[in-house]
Amino acid sequence: MQRAVAHQAPGATLLRQIVPAAKRRSISLTAQRPQIDRPLRGADFPELLPSAFSPTQSVTRRQDAVTCHAAAESGGQIPSQIPALEGIAESNKPASTAYLGMLFGGWYLFNIFFNTYNKQVLKVYPYPITFTNLQFGVGAAMAVTMWLLNLHQKPKLNKDVLSKVLPLACVHTLGNLLTNVSLGAVAVSFTHTIKAMEPFFSVILSAIFLNDKPTLPILLTLLPIVGGVALASASEVTFNWLGFGSAMGSNLTFQSRNVLSKKVMAGSKVDLDNINLFSVITIMSLFLLLPVTLLREGWVLAPSAIRAAGVVNVNLMLKRAILAAFCFHSYQQVSYMILARVSPVSHSIGNCLKRVIVIVASVIIFQNPMSQKNMLGTGIALGGVFAYSQAKRAGGAKLKKA
Repeated sequence: MQRAVAHQAPGATLLRQIVPAAKRRSISLTAQRPQIDRPLRGADFPELLPSAFSPTQSVTRRQDAVTCHAAAESGGQIPSQIPALEGIAESNKPASTAYLGMLFGGWYLFNIFFNTYNKQVLKVYPYPITFTNLQFGVGAAMAVTMWLLNLHQKPKLNKDVLSKVLPLACVHTLGNLLTNVSLGAVAVSFTHTIKAMEPFFSVILSAIFLNDKPTLPILLTLLPIVGGVALASASEVTFNWLGFGSAMGSNLTFQSRNVLSKKVMAGSKVDLDNINLFSVITIMSLFLLLPVTLLREGWVLAPSAIRAAGVVNVNLMLKRAILAAFCFHSYQQVSYMILARVSPVSHSIGNCLKRVIVIVASVIIFQNPMSQKNMLGTGIALGGVFAYSQAKRAGGAKLKKA
């Protein structure tokens, strides 16, 4: 009997670890099957109840939307799943992967349609401030509709929240306006080639304002980015300084937004997820740009004003302008949805692929002539962006191990 009890000792030790001492009942340890005075109930094992393994309670944790927003270009990592729930997450992987694939597909399609319709409209009716504001207006209407229909939780706004978000809305407004100015002035493919230089501005601004010193591999990846853009610019048929300068300005503005979000919002109590943050920024951008629109360009969306500018099919132009605005808000909304599901570095790689797809699509749709030097420069720049993303991922992995 002593030998039997000794043989069972490890099991007894494990049982003592699982069952709290206060809730342990009379359990006999014999060579036979253990006998229990009464059946054990779930209440005896509160830490093992099914609710403890609820994926919605354990895995779904509210992440700081602003940190995630800024991390898109800074190489931060979104927390991975809890190891104890890997088995549960594994069973949902096929559905999650398919849904993520649909999000990426929607992101790319909305981008193609936005750039196509936007270019078509700006080509015949060059009022970039008005159309940027129209895009904010349609986005604001979509956001309010989303809240009214309870498709997404309404944000809790107050004076403190709005004061924190206002600087982000200002640079968001300027960045999108400069992008539209560039899209109207030069070829879509050239604008997106210039915007491939975003990592360059991200590294510079992060080093200056956040004291985030780049590693040597990251610095090396900037060489093909800068060299590729320079080569593409020198051989671009549609090159002009307005398109080039505004695209560069949008790079500087958007990367300033990321740095600003880290400095201004760090440690703040702003309770906004990614979607609500973007929605609030869009609504604020609408009101920020509206007076500038009226003072600088006036009310140019009136059918009479459009006809006076020589546009033949007014209805078609307005339809494309509204579709461009819808796609503008949709692709940015989907981008935030993707960012909430993947690491910022993976999102950055997806953004690099998005630029490739948009450039190829625009060349096919608009039949823009591209010389061999231009194509080579674009390819080198985009290759540098991909290398930059890989360098950021490698750096993040080293920090994680450390």
